[in-house]
Amino acid sequence: MSLCILEAGNTVTLAATAFTLSWTHSVEQTRWEEDWRITPAGIEIVEARVKGSGAGMEPPPDAVFEHGWWSYVPEIPTRPEIVLAASGATGAGWSLCAAGKCIELGAAAGEPVRLKPCGGKAGSSQPR
Repeated sequence: MSLCILEAGNTVTLAATAFTLSWTHSVEQTRWEEDWRITPAGIEIVEARVKGSGAGMEPPPDAVFEHGWWSYVPEIPTRPEIVLAASGATGAGWSLCAAGKCIELGAAAGEPVRLKPCGGKAGSSQPR
């Protein structure tokens, strides 16, 4: 399986079955990370981590603090896709790391970025 990234009218395919999505909270300036995996049922969250807490971003009661991060497993179902806002108003976008490479997504204002499982040749870029 591969990960398809649909952004700005293009689709990029990454040969990856797992990826980390990270960002900095626009108000609290606190780093968040989420580990995801691609399964036949869709995209499944493995773990989430946050560097601190603040307004609207408290770690759940079962979170464990280690190595400077609160880590936990969110109770959300497997989903067919992840949709990331691209407002351009937060000062930064999302970082997606997979297979040893990281790319920035959604930094400029535009249509939402969509992440979903796909087939096809890795590394291709084609119009939607």
